[in-house]
Amino acid sequence: MALQYQLKEGSYHLYDLSTPASKATGEHRLRLKTDTVAIAFDASTGLLHEHGTPTRIHSWATTTRRRLRAAGALDSANDIVVVSGPLPVDEINKCLEITGYCGSMFRQLSSLPHGKRLPRARSTQ
Repeated sequence: MALQYQLKEGSYHLYDLSTPASKATGEHRLRLKTDTVAIAFDASTGLLHEHGTPTRIHSWATTTRRRLRAAGALDSANDIVVVSGPLPVDEINKCLEITGYCGSMFRQLSSLPHGKRLPRARSTQ
């Protein structure tokens, strides 16, 4: 399955590029629409685990960490990182396309631009 996020009308849209484009709209199947995106990955390897809405991804990470700790895999549990917010679309898509890229994105997170355009201030004149 080839997935790609696009920013439309202030929301992140996740499209399944493996589906045929609609004849009416020209768009592929929409799998998710959300205001912010969360990405769960291993800090040590940058390996992507999950992506999607922050609520679902944080829940997944909490449950997975709990199960790993119960199984005695403390290092693996502590290695899971969740990043969420208005991330740049191109960085999110690189995480989906390039194995281990999440680690690179995480290291440069503080210098990345805001993922959404801020509304322009209206002139009061």
